[in-house]
Amino acid sequence: MNIGLVGSGAIGQYLLKNINGSSNGDLNITSVFVRNYDKYKHLEKEYNVELFTDLNEFLAADTDIIVEAANVETVKALLPEIIKEKDTMLISIGALADEALLKTVSGENNKTLHLPSGGIGGMDLVQNARALGNLDTVTLTTRKPAPSLIDEPVDAETVVFEGKAKDAIDKFPKNMNISIILSLAGVGIDKTNVVLIADPKAELNKHTINISGSFGDAEFTISSNPLPENPKTSSLAALSVYATLERLAENVKIG
Repeated sequence: MNIGLVGSGAIGQYLLKNINGSSNGDLNITSVFVRNYDKYKHLEKEYNVELFTDLNEFLAADTDIIVEAANVETVKALLPEIIKEKDTMLISIGALADEALLKTVSGENNKTLHLPSGGIGGMDLVQNARALGNLDTVTLTTRKPAPSLIDEPVDAETVVFEGKAKDAIDKFPKNMNISIILSLAGVGIDKTNVVLIADPKAELNKHTINISGSFGDAEFTISSNPLPENPKTSSLAALSVYATLERLAENVKIG
């Protein structure tokens, strides 16, 4: 599978290292779209990729899927054009809180948009529970180290947000991508409950998901170590992108 990569931040570099920098015969990043060629030209020799600064030329390259590893602003600017031409995998899922953008990229004439689960899991369970209207409530409770959310020191857990996913991503755009993937898998951004807690004792991000409906109920908790190359990025978020690409290249599908 030939992959085109948009962006070369922490997850982009992770993918280059673990796909092109290892002996993975099924996956190969062949092209990378960047804004600044001189800044990233070393990637061409280091990972045997071709760099592009022109979007049309990038989309014309021989790739099977485009992986976005940039940011919300880039997604809003480029995704409507990319999805017309290529299957796409989105990392900056928070961009889809924009209902107009979601409607645009969901158009029937577009290619397939793949959304990895990022720093959480259990999206198969949430989607199964949603089938035939069997899912009623979804709540995401996220605990993060206090300094990552608030400036002043605190001695006890402090709720910094409690409300719906739609408002959570507006107020905490760098912290609430996961609330959007959960909303899309479940009951939507207007109905998904979100609680964000600044915890002075926390060392890792912890996400607890509670769902209930006529199917029953479920609770699961995920604690993820940071990516060694970038402590602000969840290692599970990077792994979810790599693993989703692997599954796309396999003949046997689970779930």
